[in-house]
Amino acid sequence: MNPMVSSILLKNINTLAVDLPEKKILQSANVYIEGSEIQEISSSKIVVEAERVVDCSSMVVMPGFINTHHHMYQTMQRAVPRMQDSKLFDWLINLYEIWREITPEAVKVSAKVAMAELMLTGCTTTSDQYYVFPEGKKGLLEAEIEAAGDMGVRFHPCRGSMSRGRSKGGLPPDDVVQDEDIILGETESTIRKYHDNSRNSMLQIVVSPCSPFSVTTELMEASAELARKYGVFLHTHLAETIDENKFCLDTHGMRPFDYMKEVSWVGPDVWFAHCVHLNNREIQEMADTGTGVAHCPTSNMRLGSGIAPVREMLNRGVNVSLAVDGSASNDSSNMVNELRMAMLLQRVSQGEDAFSPYEAIECGTIGGAKVLGRKDIGEMREGMAADIVGFSLKRLPFAGGLHDPVASVVLCGPVNVDISIINGNIRILDGNIVGLNMEELINHQNRLAKEMVTTAMERTGTEYLSHM
Repeated sequence: MNPMVSSILLKNINTLAVDLPEKKILQSANVYIEGSEIQEISSSKIVVEAERVVDCSSMVVMPGFINTHHHMYQTMQRAVPRMQDSKLFDWLINLYEIWREITPEAVKVSAKVAMAELMLTGCTTTSDQYYVFPEGKKGLLEAEIEAAGDMGVRFHPCRGSMSRGRSKGGLPPDDVVQDEDIILGETESTIRKYHDNSRNSMLQIVVSPCSPFSVTTELMEASAELARKYGVFLHTHLAETIDENKFCLDTHGMRPFDYMKEVSWVGPDVWFAHCVHLNNREIQEMADTGTGVAHCPTSNMRLGSGIAPVREMLNRGVNVSLAVDGSASNDSSNMVNELRMAMLLQRVSQGEDAFSPYEAIECGTIGGAKVLGRKDIGEMREGMAADIVGFSLKRLPFAGGLHDPVASVVLCGPVNVDISIINGNIRILDGNIVGLNMEELINHQNRLAKEMVTTAMERTGTEYLSHM
């Protein structure tokens, strides 16, 4: 089946989520797609001659999910025994030694694995922060950009960076960080070569120093200036752990968010990953400045980082999106599961009505679009990019859950999609990614992952396959 068609009609949709904030649902609906956009949505028959007609009478259909924070290369380091029970800083110190072995081949294969997982669980747009550039390694970020093109996913790659090595008080080995002039030069070249700010763009570059504890103040300031020169967005980790708060207080004399204000890293063109340890003043300032958040609940639980105050953020008007984070701290790239964990974690913290299934989907769609500065994705509306996913209600997890099929995607999951359309192209049909040899990809990934860990063990003498 050729996914590249000029028009698609999704007919007889069992349940169509049209307006998530208002819980507007259409039954027996139809959606007509022409080119890359949604042309018509109707609860009555649409009379057109579409090139491809898909019967969705057994599906719940909604906008594709938007993942706003990931480290795709980390799908190579899932479930490594030595890091299974580590807190963030120890976890990083051990993983840097394995990441020294990264290659363009490993980046591309691991990105395809991450994107496949994301796509199969409803994601149509993803960001990725790539920040590991070992000395002498070339073509790394380019490799995952190629992967996104092959997979047909809408992509916001973040050109990450680390400049504060161990000799300067940072965590990474010195040969994994880069000179700041090189970072800025390569980042600018990447923007000029790849960034596309047109409507329905499939590729937008983000400027993304890794974190306050892995780069210098000078690089943070220069990165903000560079991003605003080209009108691209800024992204970094922030306030993920208590250790990070202490680092910023000891090093900069202020809390992480106040440090971000000091280096001009707030505004509607900025979003932070995590934001677990913000106080009420900082949350209000996030809202007032339009600064966004990528909430990563599974990663925060996995590393014991804490529970982000998402309910308070939403109440105060912060733009909150959802993200799976890297697979070495989540061990999965399952977007449906992330929506579910976001809902459950807020209820554990704030009570049984703290976060609804519809709010989880809203954060995973409209929230992601707002954080990325996109006005063309995240909603099921005429004129929007045709990024649409459908879940078959005939799957076992939905049995007995048809009272509210939209909420069931979150409450009864995790489930995989049966159809995914990205930018008007069918990328998943009958639960399979079109044109992808999954067995070959899995085998390739497993071989490279084993090679990376084995080489790191031989070089360092550290037994990564044993528990600490």
